[in-house]
Amino acid sequence: MTHLPDVPRRPIVSPCIAVCVIDPQSGLCRGCKRTLDEISRWVVMNDEQRLAVLDALPGRKLPDQ
Repeated sequence: MTHLPDVPRRPIVSPCIAVCVIDPQSGLCRGCKRTLDEISRWVVMNDEQRLAVLDALPGRKLPDQ
């Protein structure tokens, strides 16, 4: 079995684009389409949880879209 050197992993970065306005109807941020809970928990989420949030974002629609 070959041992691969430990390679530093890059963190999964936040999808925030600094347009931080929560749409009252959907509860989603108009910039990144995350919920307030997802935004506040992002710093404590593990990679699997972060990837699950990122995977869900493309399917989220704001009321005016």
